[in-house]
Amino acid sequence: MKPIFVKRSALTACTSSMLLVSTLLVTQNVAAHGYLEVPPSRALACQKGLNINCGGAQHEPQSVGETFKGFPNGIGGAPLQGPVDGKIASGGHSLFSAMDAQSATRWHLTEIKDRNIDFQWRYTAAHPATKHEYFITRNGWNPNEGLKRASFDSTPFCVVDGGNQPPVSGAKHSCTLPDDKTGQHVILAIWTVGDTDAAFYNATDVNILAEASLPGGWSSVGSIAPAAQLLVGDKVKARAFSATGEHPEYSVEISIDSAEQGLPNNWSFKLAEQINAAHTTVRAGVRDDNGNIQPVKGTNSLYAQKESGVTRYEVQLIMQEDTAARLSVAALQDEYVLDKGLAKVDFSVMSNRKMNIEATLFDEHNKLVGSTTAEVDSGTRGLAIDVRSNPGAHTLTLVGTTLDGRTTRQDTQTVTFSGEGVGIDYDYVFPQGLKDYTAGTKVLQPKTNEVFECKPFPAAGYCQQYTVTATQFEPGVGTHSHMAWEKL
Repeated sequence: MKPIFVKRSALTACTSSMLLVSTLLVTQNVAAHGYLEVPPSRALACQKGLNINCGGAQHEPQSVGETFKGFPNGIGGAPLQGPVDGKIASGGHSLFSAMDAQSATRWHLTEIKDRNIDFQWRYTAAHPATKHEYFITRNGWNPNEGLKRASFDSTPFCVVDGGNQPPVSGAKHSCTLPDDKTGQHVILAIWTVGDTDAAFYNATDVNILAEASLPGGWSSVGSIAPAAQLLVGDKVKARAFSATGEHPEYSVEISIDSAEQGLPNNWSFKLAEQINAAHTTVRAGVRDDNGNIQPVKGTNSLYAQKESGVTRYEVQLIMQEDTAARLSVAALQDEYVLDKGLAKVDFSVMSNRKMNIEATLFDEHNKLVGSTTAEVDSGTRGLAIDVRSNPGAHTLTLVGTTLDGRTTRQDTQTVTFSGEGVGIDYDYVFPQGLKDYTAGTKVLQPKTNEVFECKPFPAAGYCQQYTVTATQFEPGVGTHSHMAWEKL
C-alpha cells in the first residue's frame, strides 16, 4: 500500500511498510475502536498511570476521540466537521471531557529523540481505514490554552493511505517529524474510518529532543514553554547542558520584576530575549521562512551552534512559596446521622487563593469512606461528600494546592457519625481500587448498597475485568457477576 507524502516548508516525509489504523466510533450500530499505542495517546497514558485525573478515559482509551470525519475543513467544501474547537482531544464526549484540559504541565510528555518516528495503533474493533493523518501544533502555540484548529499546523506532516482496508494492530506508520519542531508539542493522530461517518482523534503529548540539521548550522536543543504564571521575586533559569554535563557558561536566568512580566507568555519572551542578548552561538525564538530566529510571546524554540557545545536546555522555574495563602474548613457540623450507613456531609471551604481542593473523610480505622475534589476560587465555597460508613469518630482532611503548584495548605477537622451503620465491612466502594481487587477483597456496590467478596483463584482473575463498556463482571449487577463475586 502506497503512502501519501504531504510536503511542507520544512522537511517532512512519511512512509508506511505495513497498513495500520486505529480506533472508531458507533454509527448505525457499527462500532470500531482503537487507540494510538506508540507514542501513547493521552488516554492510554492515563491507563498506564502516567497521567492522573482522567475521568472515564483511563478505563476506555479505545473509545476516546470518536466523532465525525472531515478535520480540519470538512469534506468537499462542507462546513467544518470533526471535533469542536476546545474539545478536540475528547471528541466532544462528556465521559472523556477530562482529556480537553490543557496546560504546559497537565500531561505526561513522551520524549522523542529521533525525528524518524514509527506511529503504532492498537485496534480492539477494526474497521476499514481510508487514511491516517498526523498533525502537530504550530510553532509558538500556547500550551496553556485549549486545543483548537488554530493550535495546529493547517496540513498534516504525514498521511498514510488506508486503501479502505481493515487495519492491523501493531503495524507501523513510518513518518518524519518536521525539522522546525522541537520541545513540547501535541501530535493529533487521526484514523478516518471507511464504512462510517466517523474518525478517531487521538492526542499524544511529546517533548521533541531530536536534533535537526537546520540551515545555518543550527541544531534544536530544547524550548521555552510558558508553563505557569509567576510572581514578583520568582526566577526562571535556562540551564544549558553539553554532552558531558551542565554547561553553566551558557545558562541564563531572569527575575520577575512585575505582575505583568510574570504572565507566562511575557516571561517566556523575556527569557528568550535575554538568551539572545547574552550569546551569539545560541538562539531562542521561532524561525521564519528566511531562517531568522526571533522571540515570540509563546513557546520559543532553542537552537545552538556546534562550537557552543550545548546539546540541550532545561527550563527551571524557581518559585517562591506564597506565604499569604490560607485554607480552612468552615460550617462543619459536630455530628452527622447515618441512615443505613449513608449520609451527606455538607461543609464550606474558605480560601484566599484559587486552589485545587481534595477533601477526604476517614473513619476511626483510617479507611477512606468518602471524598470529593473541586477547583475553588478565593472566598467561600460549599462542598459535599457522600459518605458510606459506620458510627464513630471520623476525620475530615482538606488539602488545597494553588493552581500554579507553588503552595499547599491543609486543614484537618474531626466529626462524629451516629445512627445506623452500613453493616458489613468492606475494602473499597466500586470502582475505587479496581486494579487492587484480589481473592477476598470486599467491595461495596453503591448501585445496590450491597457488599460482595471476590472469589478465590481462578475466579479472582475476573474481578478486575471492568471498563466503561464491558461491565459483565461488575459486582452484583454485571451479567457474569456470579462468576467473580459472592454476595455477603
